[in-house]
Amino acid sequence: MRVTSLGHSCLLVEEGGSRLLVDPGAFSPDVPGRLAALLDGAALDAVLVTHTHADHCDPATVRALADAHPAARLLAEAGAQETLAAEGVTAETLAVADRLDLGDLHVTAVGGRHALIHADVPRVGNVGLVVRGDRATLFHPGDSYEATPGSVDALAVPLNAPWAAVKETVEFVRTVEPRVVLPVHDALLREERREVYLGHVRRLGRAAVHDLATEGPWSA
Repeated sequence: MRVTSLGHSCLLVEEGGSRLLVDPGAFSPDVPGRLAALLDGAALDAVLVTHTHADHCDPATVRALADAHPAARLLAEAGAQETLAAEGVTAETLAVADRLDLGDLHVTAVGGRHALIHADVPRVGNVGLVVRGDRATLFHPGDSYEATPGSVDALAVPLNAPWAAVKETVEFVRTVEPRVVLPVHDALLREERREVYLGHVRRLGRAAVHDLATEGPWSA
């Protein structure tokens, strides 16, 4: 099994002649172009989307992938499927307990709910993916630490998110006990993404925010 990052939470998983792509989102704008270079003309077998949030499900990117790989199956968690349908992209529903045989790769869907961001933010659906090949098993949890499937070789760990804390990340890794951790979900560590956090503080905290890093000194 070969796993390649295409930015943030988007992974290309390859085994034998089979290739599937997980979570092509808005924080991975180079996905279609870089994927084309990686595949070197080879087709995708499937595109899978764990949930509806834009950093995991970007309709324009999914449409571009579908156009470039017309034989690929598009599978999305129910909320993500609705998001794609609203933009004219048709996908199959990906639900918990689904089992998919995608050539040399075999996928089991687990989980059900996105991690809690805040009590005032409704929780959406989230489907984690256990991907099995001949030599290894990969677990991509989407945006949730709730599902902890049996033994896996590689765990794609969301490293940074408004819903995540290091104490929870560490406990998740300890519970799953993978042979190797593959850090994902790291785009928000970039300076240009800090507004995602500031927006939550501004909106949910119901307070004005003066960002010293970008707006300079505050005075009263």
